[in-house]
Amino acid sequence: MTRRFLFVLGSARADGNTELLARRAAEQLPPDVEQQWIDLAEHPIPDFEDLRHDSDHVRPTEGNLALLLDATLAATDLVIASPLYWYSVSAHTKRYLDHWSGWLRTPGVDFKETLAGRTLWGVTALAHREEVVADPLVGTLNNSAAYLGMRFGGVLFGNGSKPGDVLNDTEALTRAKTFFAQEAPLARYLYEE
Repeated sequence: MTRRFLFVLGSARADGNTELLARRAAEQLPPDVEQQWIDLAEHPIPDFEDLRHDSDHVRPTEGNLALLLDATLAATDLVIASPLYWYSVSAHTKRYLDHWSGWLRTPGVDFKETLAGRTLWGVTALAHREEVVADPLVGTLNNSAAYLGMRFGGVLFGNGSKPGDVLNDTEALTRAKTFFAQEAPLARYLYEE
């Protein structure tokens, strides 16, 4: 299967540090690798409504939810590019991930089966120098990948607060050059290690 990367941008700011870092990493992908970029701020989706005890979820056929579902199912590699907001993923990103719960229960979608074996990656920019403060963000992505039987390529960290700051983080830019080239292991919950 030809690799197809979906970059889901979760920032509230266009061209923010997280997106800049993700684009630097994406520049290193071979030319035959397909890339699709979806900015959640430009493609707003409604809050997730949990219907699992009331009725079946219905597959969206139009609008931003349909776009995101179809793109997610088509991706071999899914990149969540979310800045660190209050120590976790952004609200835009969390809303997108919440919809995975509905897609898991949508007849005919086979969401879990389709994503099993594919790879989830993370990219984030944070203002703090100690990356350990992003453990909740990493945990969210790792555990989501583990639940779905996906591989987890880890999170590419960059430092920056003001727009463009991450371009001064030479260590992050160096890591970006090989980030997507690494072998991604099958995701495991922390208690399984």
